[in-house]
Amino acid sequence: MSKSSKEENNQKNEQSTKDESADVTKNLDENNKEKTVEEKLKESEEKLLRSLAEVENQRRRFEKEIKDAFEFGSFNFARESLAILDNLQRAKQAIKNDEKLKDNKDLDKFLDNISIIEKDLITIFEKNRIKKILVTNKKFDPNFHQAMSEIEDDNKESGTILHEIQAGYMLGERLLRPALVSVAKKKTSKDHQNKDKKEEI
Repeated sequence: MSKSSKEENNQKNEQSTKDESADVTKNLDENNKEKTVEEKLKESEEKLLRSLAEVENQRRRFEKEIKDAFEFGSFNFARESLAILDNLQRAKQAIKNDEKLKDNKDLDKFLDNISIIEKDLITIFEKNRIKKILVTNKKFDPNFHQAMSEIEDDNKESGTILHEIQAGYMLGERLLRPALVSVAKKKTSKDHQNKDKKEEI
């Protein structure tokens, strides 16, 4: 092979190597560009998801604040409204016990009218999730009841509610006001000893 042919071959090989190298570099650049676009898309997607999550959290917080404000307002209104029902019931009881009014022939009609108003008010309360706390034969529960007195009673289990002094009410799951009650308690050993001593005398 002549010297000029060798040089030509060398030049061709060099050119081929350069071309291949250029192709590889071009492919790498294209891959890098593609990865960069994918990464950008991924970053944008993550930012979008974070933004959507934040918007959803704000919406929930806003809804909760509205609900709390509404419930707080209705809670105070409901508690104040209980006084109307209390006064109606007291008035009815006072009229029944009044000696001067007992002989009045229209008394029953008047009491019936008060009872109708009382029932209407209770119905309105129930429609608005205000319900009376039941106490009959129930065990004392400090979450719903407030003990005003203890009465010794061996016939009832200790802690059983004997009398309702003032009705208690719930507003949904919240305590509107506790029921004021008297609670049974067992006679103390001193009382038993005193009783035994009296029997001995």
